[in-house]
Amino acid sequence: MDQIGEQGLPTGTGYEWTAMSYQEKAVGSQIYFVFGLALLLVYFVLAGQYESWILPLSVILGVPLALLGTVSALTILGAASNLYTQIGLILLIALGSKNAILIVEYARQRRAEGMEIVTAAVEGARLRFRPILMTSFAFILGVFPLVIATGAGAGARRSIGLAVFSGMIASTCLVVVFVPSFYVVMQRIEERWRRRGARHEMPAPQPSA
Repeated sequence: MDQIGEQGLPTGTGYEWTAMSYQEKAVGSQIYFVFGLALLLVYFVLAGQYESWILPLSVILGVPLALLGTVSALTILGAASNLYTQIGLILLIALGSKNAILIVEYARQRRAEGMEIVTAAVEGARLRFRPILMTSFAFILGVFPLVIATGAGAGARRSIGLAVFSGMIASTCLVVVFVPSFYVVMQRIEERWRRRGARHEMPAPQPSA
């Protein structure tokens, strides 16, 4: 439309965007900056909670699983990615992390009690499967009216509803499968680094008199 306006409008004629189009043009690529800050915030909070720089990655790696559902739904339905869809993606960072945290936190507790890493991950996924289903489907059913919204402003409601609805379905189905594997890999790296750091901190043996 910018190109058509510049080529087709008479000299001295101007144009301006309004409503959602104006907001999208004003925001531009800032959505990627906001998305990165949201991920960084989740990472720092989990790093402080877990007292680790590595283990929170097992939660962060679960976020793209939710985004995969949104991208698939938009592609299949041919829907546009607008400002409200991008807001839904930001929301999915928290919602996708919530499902992963339920598994990682329990597996982490069982590992601290001495359980083997893989066994702790499987146990966390098994015991947290029902809470994940209950909370996720309660949210999915809650946002479904947005997906089928009609009337004034329905386009905005359908955009954010479709993004969150499809993303949460993907997160619910995939997190239980992939996050335990992420936890196993990150926990092994974490323990390997701690053992290496402990060896470096050991005092050198003193020569006998």
